[in-house]
Amino acid sequence: MKVTVCELNDRPDELARQWEELVAHVKNQRSELVLLPEMPFCPWFSETPVFETAVWQSAVAAHDLWQVRLAELAPAIVLSTRPVNREAQRLNEGFSWEQATGYRAAHHKYYLPNEEGFWEASWYSRGDGGFNPIQCGAARIGFEICTELWSFEHALLYGKEGVHIIVTPRATSQATSDKWLVGGRATAVVSGAYSLSSNHVSFGSDPVHFGGQGWVIGPEGEVLGLTSQERPFVTIEIALEVAEMAKRTYPRYIFGR
Repeated sequence: MKVTVCELNDRPDELARQWEELVAHVKNQRSELVLLPEMPFCPWFSETPVFETAVWQSAVAAHDLWQVRLAELAPAIVLSTRPVNREAQRLNEGFSWEQATGYRAAHHKYYLPNEEGFWEASWYSRGDGGFNPIQCGAARIGFEICTELWSFEHALLYGKEGVHIIVTPRATSQATSDKWLVGGRATAVVSGAYSLSSNHVSFGSDPVHFGGQGWVIGPEGEVLGLTSQERPFVTIEIALEVAEMAKRTYPRYIFGR
C-alpha cells in the first residue's frame, strides 16, 4: 500500500498553494492513503485559553468547505481530524474519507492538553474514550490524535487487535520534534504496526511555531520517511503483511497472549 504523509501550513493562502501541490504529488505517486494533519483547514485556534463561539464556528465552516475537496485526492483514502458539533458537544473528530463511502467518523480525541499555545480542553470536550480500529481498504487502522500518541496502552491494544497502521494527525511545535519522533518509533515497536503522522508547519511570527516533520515508521521502529520544508510530502510503499508478521515477534508476542 502506498501511503503519503505531509506537513501543511494552515494559513489560507499557503494552504491553498500547498493543496494544489499535494494533489499533484498524490496523483503522480498513485498514493492509496493520505494522512493530513490535525484539523488542517483552519488556523490553529486553541492558542488562546478563552473560547470564542465565532472562531469555533468559523473553523467548523472552513472544514465543511474543504471536506468537499477531499475528492481531489481520490482514489486515495484520506484520514485526518476536524472540529465538529455533535449532540451539543464540541469535539475533535478523527475521520476517514473514501470515494465509494464518503465521510466516516472514526474516533474522537480523548486526551486534551491545556497549556500555553494548546488550550484544547478549553475549546472542546473529550470523546467517549473509545479507541476502535477501522477498516480502510485492506488496512486495519487505529487513530491516536496528537497527544494520544503517548498513551502506549492503546498502541498495545491496537497491536492485539491486528492493526496494520496507527495514524497520528498532529499540531506540534518545532521545539519538540525530536521527542515526537521518539514517540512514533516507540508506538510502532509496541504495536507491531506502521506509525504514520502528518503535522502543521509554520514560519515567522506565528504565535505557535509548528514543526512539520511528518513521518512513516516501520513496525520495528525504523524511520522510512520524514517530511521537511524542502520535501513537504513523502510517499512510501509499505507492506501490510510485515505488520502482521511483526505481531508474532519480540516484544509483541509477549503481550499478545
